[in-house]
Amino acid sequence: MFSKEESRKLKQEFWTSFGKSFPRKWILYNTKLKGFSFKFYFDNKKALVALDLEDDLEYRIKFWKKLEALKSILLDDYLPDAIYDETYFLDNEKEISRIYVPLDQKVSIHNKNTWRDVMEFFNEKMCLFEAFFDEYKDVIEG
Repeated sequence: MFSKEESRKLKQEFWTSFGKSFPRKWILYNTKLKGFSFKFYFDNKKALVALDLEDDLEYRIKFWKKLEALKSILLDDYLPDAIYDETYFLDNEKEISRIYVPLDQKVSIHNKNTWRDVMEFFNEKMCLFEAFFDEYKDVIEG
């Protein structure tokens, strides 16, 4: 078991190490679309990359319809393991819409032996998510 401070330091060390191992500027929140963002998620049980729609319902519905129309392209050409979840609840019980790719192996941010696998997974899958977004941004925001 880790204290809150030990856990915080490990998390900080992971993200610093990830940034040094894969030094590039990710799109993440800088999509220029309201409520539309990319996320990395890693805790003591799982890791995933996600495209989150978090704003008011009107924007979520607008973007979700367009992403649904592009679903076969995303799955066939970019991320065949992507999961579409129109109603996804965050840990704080906030409802969002999410498309995500989970890492299908047991990992923990508290176990440094799993970090390299997570970093490589993050880099590979987020690059593919961003390539999809770059290619279809006009369709999504149109």
